[in-house]
Amino acid sequence: MIDEMITPPDNNAEPTLLGRILGPKKHEYVAVAWSFAYFSCVLSSYYILRPVREQLAVGSGPNTIPWLFFGTFITMMIATPIFGWVASRYPRRQFLPWVYLFFISNILIFWAVFSISIDNDSGHVWLGRVFFVWLSVFNLYVVSVFWSFMADIYTREQGRRLFGIITAGGSIGALIGGIATSILVVKIGFQNLLPMAAGLLLIAVFCITRLRQWVEQSHVDDVTETAASQKPLGGNPFSGITHVFSSKYFGGIATSSIIASLLGTALYMFMAQMVADSIPSADEQTRFFSNINIATNVLALVGQSLVVRHLVHRFNIGVSMSLLPIASIAGFIFLAIEPTLAIVAIITVIRRGLGFGFSKPTTDMLYSVVTPEEKYKSKNFIDTAVYRFGDLVGTWSVKGLIAVGLSTPLISVAMLPFAAVWGAIALWLGRDYRRQAKQLKEKGIE
Repeated sequence: MIDEMITPPDNNAEPTLLGRILGPKKHEYVAVAWSFAYFSCVLSSYYILRPVREQLAVGSGPNTIPWLFFGTFITMMIATPIFGWVASRYPRRQFLPWVYLFFISNILIFWAVFSISIDNDSGHVWLGRVFFVWLSVFNLYVVSVFWSFMADIYTREQGRRLFGIITAGGSIGALIGGIATSILVVKIGFQNLLPMAAGLLLIAVFCITRLRQWVEQSHVDDVTETAASQKPLGGNPFSGITHVFSSKYFGGIATSSIIASLLGTALYMFMAQMVADSIPSADEQTRFFSNINIATNVLALVGQSLVVRHLVHRFNIGVSMSLLPIASIAGFIFLAIEPTLAIVAIITVIRRGLGFGFSKPTTDMLYSVVTPEEKYKSKNFIDTAVYRFGDLVGTWSVKGLIAVGLSTPLISVAMLPFAAVWGAIALWLGRDYRRQAKQLKEKGIE
């Protein structure tokens, strides 16, 4: 494998059939395969755990969801400067595996504590709430670090070609994780799914080491500027936050993230209440959420592997990112007319499918025109603390609207202006990305 990884690339080689369909060139196959496997393991791990979180949220009581997101946001605000401090002082080749090893240890601790609680037939409502907050932090950090790494090791041109198929690896992993949970949770209990998730993250750490070797060989002349560098990123722990507040570009990405989270959280709260009213069994609730994830990832997989690369090439990043706001407008109009669990589930699947299939890969391409420090620190801040701030705004806004007597149809109508603003920002970000990419190209930076 090593010999294959260090074979000098032939950038002028005739593209293969696989390359014409999916994007990678022959010299990129190994790196894309490891990236594909890496993201597949990360999302498979998460989607094994995600239905457990959703069921625990329902078991905690739908009225506690705003408080759970409040706890998540506070945790994010504490974790962000800690991550910034680590990124400032340790090389990327060191702290990337550390992030995953830390979460692996957390999962095993939760497994032990849940198992003891269930064996003793004692309640675990508060433990479930802690797990909800923890997993809400976990999923954003492991995915954010992954995409920072991808933006670090691939050029802009490679990102446009490869991020779709790499994201498809995540969807395949998420699909496998969702199916595994749906099949196994009733048979073995949710707590025994946790070691499976930990094992998948351990494989992801191995993928990081292989990609790091590929970077060392393929970027031998500029290795100090890549993820294989022995040098830390430098700067201060809060620079990711200051970059976001001082840049219109990052401000646009952050605002989009908040609105996306607001709309998604509204649907999440609608569904949590409807599931609590309609499905009495805890394990059946877990299976329902798992089936939602399976349908989502089937839709996302088609978009990631076959459509997004061609869409970005034919149109631009802004158009691709605007698909989700447009779908959100249509979805909330439909929900205002027919507010049922089936409709909420369908809209959720479509929104998440478009988000993972189009918006996420193209949004991550936006970071290919920024500095390494911004790729890790600013992106991490937006993907974690800012995103969870959107959850906080969304849950308390919906809770407040319900408290003053607004129904699901009226709240759905109230979401429409936010979706329209989101679409406009997506188009502007696409234009500004092209402007920055042109500037870099004029400087000879690809």
